[in-house]
Parts: sequence; C-alpha cells; structure tokens
Amino acid sequence: MRSAFGRSIRRLPGVIGAVLLACVPFGVALAAPPNDGPAPRRAVRRHVQRATATASGPSIAGCPIFPANNVWNARVDLLPVDPHSADYISSIGPGTGLHPDFGSGTWDGGPIGIPYAVVPGSQPPVPVSFDYADESDPGPYPIPPNPPIEGGPQSDGDRHVLLVDSGTCTLYELYAAVPQPDGSWHAGSGAIFDLRGNALRPATWTSADAAGLPILPGLVRYDEVAAGTIRHALRFTVAHTRNEFVWPARHEASSSTNPAYPPMGQRFRLKAEFDVSAFPPSVQVILVALKFYGMFVADNGSNWYISGVPDDRWNNDELHVLNQVHGSDFEAVDESALMVEPNSGQAR
Repeated sequence: MRSAFGRSIRRLPGVIGAVLLACVPFGVALAAPPNDGPAPRRAVRRHVQRATATASGPSIAGCPIFPANNVWNARVDLLPVDPHSADYISSIGPGTGLHPDFGSGTWDGGPIGIPYAVVPGSQPPVPVSFDYADESDPGPYPIPPNPPIEGGPQSDGDRHVLLVDSGTCTLYELYAAVPQPDGSWHAGSGAIFDLRGNALRPATWTSADAAGLPILPGLVRYDEVAAGTIRHALRFTVAHTRNEFVWPARHEASSSTNPAYPPMGQRFRLKAEFDVSAFPPSVQVILVALKFYGMFVADNGSNWYISGVPDDRWNNDELHVLNQVHGSDFEAVDESALMVEPNSGQAR
C-alpha cells in the first residue's frame, strides 16, 4: 500500500483500496492471547468452498475471520526458528525499525492504512473486470456506492477495496480497483474468501495481495487493540523477496533467486525475550501479538511496514514508538509442522 511512509512494489499494475471501520472506545486491558492451537495457470473459476463456522477466533460483524484452527489464527511462539532466519533478517534490515503503516488523520488526501467496509447480504453486486482475470475470482462483487478506497478516491497507490458481506460471511478483496462510468468496476485482481472455511486460493494464483493471501485477516484493528488482545497474525511488507512462496501463500512476486531474500508467505515473530513493558499499553498489545502470532510477508514494499486499518482514534505518537523495535528483534519461523494439507489453511 502507499502511505505517508512508503509504497508497495508489485509486479501487478494498478490502483485502489478501501474500507470502513466500526470500533469500540479505547481502553486497553492488556492480556496474553489464549492458546487457539497452532503449475500452470488455470481457467477462471470461483474457488470458494462453503464451510461451517467455528465458535471462537477473531470476528467482524458477526462473521469469523476464518475458523479458529486457521493458520492466520494459530500461535507460533513455540515453533522452531527457520534455518534461514539470520539471512532473511540481514536482507530485510536488522537495524531498521518496525513501522506502523496505519494511523489517524490523512496523508496526501487519504486515510493512513487499509480500511474495510461491511455490507449487508442484500447489497446489490456489480460486475468487475480484471487485468489478471485468469487469477481472479470473477464475481460479481457487492460494492456499495462510493466505497472508501485505500488512499482515497484520487489515490494512485494500491487502491485496495475490502468488503465483508455480513449476510454470507464472505470476504471480497480488490487490488487497483477503479469505478467505471457504467457502474461497473475494473481492478488489477480480485479474490473472494469464505470466512467460515479454510480453503486457500489455487496454487500460483495471486489475490488482491502479492502473496495470494487475504489482506483483512492481517490488519491491526483499533477495536482489537482497545480490547487488549490481537488473536491473529499480522501482515507486513519487505523490499525484496525471492521467486518462491511457502504455505499458506500461493503466489510469488519476484524474479530474484537470492536465497537470502524471504519467500512470500514467510512468517516472522518477535523474539520471546524482547521486553515490551516500557511501551505504551496500546503498543504492548501489538507486540504481544507479534510474539504469539507473528506476521506474514504479504507484499513487496518498505521493510518492516506492518499494515492496519485507519481510525481517527489511533494515537500516532504512540504508534510510532514501534520504531524502537528493530529487525534484529525478530526471527523467521518454520511453521511447516502446522500444515494439514497444502491446499488448506487449516493448522494443526
């Protein structure tokens, strides 16, 4: 995404992103997360498979953000360190500070972060055309009139549009989305996810994100921080990745074969010994989540930029204390033992 602090670098062309947010008043009660458990291109097709919702885990508008046993919601604090961890950290920047790519207010005419919108099941769908139709779910998509767009309506950045259909618990995500005069939309790529299931996208397919992953599950949301606990992995960007992806990612976005560069989908966590006690309570919530759940490499962009939802209640001064956490405070995780099946996001 593009913000006051950086801009993602992708092999897909495009422009767009958007979202609305409803949050609770801010009052942090810090709590450690519970143990939630740990080809050739194909023809266009809808890959979403319906499933039964689980009883716990992150949720939005009454919908689970994937089942509690999904890899996004699996703790990684006890998993082994990836054998290439030192090389990855060195290439990303051991002395570079963590950066919140979200906050309050605006920059360059748009909100800072990647917003999302909740729409009812009755929202009329509209047709969407794609630059990468062979790796996009055809829709139609339930895009409301004048949806919020990442960076604002005039943005020339990633312009993500993220929509949660509260009636069907379906997540719709678009990259480089632009409204058309006839009421339809055009986007670089698009993906549809059943929030009650564990299905991944077909192998080698992109999504609205370079790694072929959903975006919404990896965003820092104000209401979660206000409640004192984030129970899922986060999303972040790095400047250089290699031309590989690891589970649960489905797509690579690089021509480099440099083994020191992490693959798309590589998961990192804050080291267990890192002392969070001196940080503001709101920042502690984020740091504890990074210890327990970590974060996925999801796109090429500025190093160590973590993504979140814009909200005017964020305290930007507090958020920027995250810069005191450096790349050397992280380690890459080997989460291969969590995989039940390569085409499923279910975790052991």
